Amino acid sequence: MNPEVKVLQPEVVRSRVRVLDFLELMKPELTGLSVLTTLFGFYLATNGSFPVWIFLHTALGTLLIGGGAGALNQYIERSYDALMKRTERRPLPSGRLTPQDALIFGAGISLLGMLELWFFVNALTCFLGIITWATYLFLYTPLKRVTPASTVVGGIPGALPPVMGWAAARNEISAESIVLFAILFCWQMPHFFSLAWMYRKDYERAGFKILTVFDHSGTRTGRQILFYTAALIPLTLGPAFLGMTGWIATAGALLLGSGFLILGSMPLRYSGRSGIEAVGKLSSSSRRIFFASLIYLPVLMLMMAIDKL
Repeated sequence: MNPEVKVLQPEVVRSRVRVLDFLELMKPELTGLSVLTTLFGFYLATNGSFPVWIFLHTALGTLLIGGGAGALNQYIERSYDALMKRTERRPLPSGRLTPQDALIFGAGISLLGMLELWFFVNALTCFLGIITWATYLFLYTPLKRVTPASTVVGGIPGALPPVMGWAAARNEISAESIVLFAILFCWQMPHFFSLAWMYRKDYERAGFKILTVFDHSGTRTGRQILFYTAALIPLTLGPAFLGMTGWIATAGALLLGSGFLILGSMPLRYSGRSGIEAVGKLSSSSRRIFFASLIYLPVLMLMMAIDKL
């Protein structure tokens, strides 16, 4: 054996795996999106010299609050996650972490995030962060097992991060930040409904009362997707009318929105039909919308950031 090659001890390996499990508790994809949209709102709100330290504190506070909410959500839903193929390998249902681990970790980093925003950003941003955290955990999370309206409720904490970013930069809530909220709110609906259609059997198995569980034909889900993709077109023109962005972002928003709308109309076209072919087309169209949504939002934000006035 080469003497320079280091062999990791089992305790070191377990420690590294444990760190990755705690990171998974934070729902990195969802939390990352929250941080990204927060910083997007912050950047659009800045004028003059860029406040780097406030920017970094805003990012850290949002990361901690979002990650804490993700961990506490998994603590609350651990028994339901164990019933879904999509989530059964998460740290809690798989037994890699204990519920006490998740509770202490989630509560601890949530509090740290709130203190970070309070002391190093401003009170308004901290307040918005608490509202985001609380509505996600105490409204959206329990309502998923009660009513399909939970999706709309869940859109509120999902759309607040750019408002937090705007408040962090300007210490105010204005028409511009409300437009950003509306854009992100409407984007979430086709994004979630397409995902929920793809995993509707999983959600049904876990007892979640979301729309796709009851909508066996896909008609109601298709209508929701079409409505919100259509609403995105006028909403994404709002920043230009408010003097936030120029004609490049406006043209790009129209182009992106038109393509997204065409895809958004597909599920309704195939819904309500019987037969294996129709069901397959409905599922494939939902999959296309989901992946298109992952492209739509970052490209839209990039264009708005580049063409900021």
